Amino acid sequence: MTRGDEPLRVPASKRPLLVVADVAATYESAIIALSDVTMTVREGEMVALLGANGSGKTTTLRAISRLLSAERGQVTRGSIAFDGASTLRLGPADVVALGVAQVLEGRRCFPSLTVEENLVVGAVGGGARRRLVADGLQRVYNYFPRLAEKRRVAAGLCSGGEQQMTAIGRALMANPRCLLLDEPTIGLAPLVARELFAFLRVLNREEGVTVLVAEQNATLALRYADRAYVLEHGTVVLEGPAAELRLRDDIKHFYLGLGDSTASNASRSAFDRAARQRGRTDSSREYRAG
Repeated sequence: MTRGDEPLRVPASKRPLLVVADVAATYESAIIALSDVTMTVREGEMVALLGANGSGKTTTLRAISRLLSAERGQVTRGSIAFDGASTLRLGPADVVALGVAQVLEGRRCFPSLTVEENLVVGAVGGGARRRLVADGLQRVYNYFPRLAEKRRVAAGLCSGGEQQMTAIGRALMANPRCLLLDEPTIGLAPLVARELFAFLRVLNREEGVTVLVAEQNATLALRYADRAYVLEHGTVVLEGPAAELRLRDDIKHFYLGLGDSTASNASRSAFDRAARQRGRTDSSREYRAG
């Protein structure tokens, strides 16, 4: 993977590309997963979505990519728009056609297919022609030379890092304008995780691909992202430039593991108050899977 330099600072004049406004979501029409998620991702940005397990990160990405229904979930309130067009009545394939591709948590490669066959699946899903498929493969192999070496190997026999490269490469085969990634560093060695984020930053800077990445490793995400949103109990409780959030005591105590327990408890209380103030009233029904 290629290493990048300092995070790109996106001018405020960059227009909104992805707008999520006041979104609430449930699973099985009963279990509250999201209660108040509002965020804006500007064109050309790399934005981190932070939060502990069960905070709603996965559900937010599924709502954007229209994959909630596959998990018996639904958006019950709010709006989601990509490049000015509402996506709430679209199917997952339609969202991909608009230019949004998601890399699911856990990589989800087809283990019996070769690395290259996995990549081609991404192009077929995006409706690419044969010439564009060839160009897409070359692009992926330029970014991930290791995959070129493993192109004829079954994906199930590859390492976790190689499978993650394959999953990202498969998404890139659809030539997305916006790439969504759900916990991409889970199960990866620290060095591989850093290289993965460095690649995402290079992709963002050199090709202008907008990136929204859900990640528990706040230290790593805040190092590479331009901005970040923090989720608690299905609600956005903090947002701002990544460089500034890195300096906040509540982020340090909560997500970076720094500071004493008294300060950490105070930060927890502040987060809970913020969630309640934004309309969260029934935390007992929180869905703990995303």
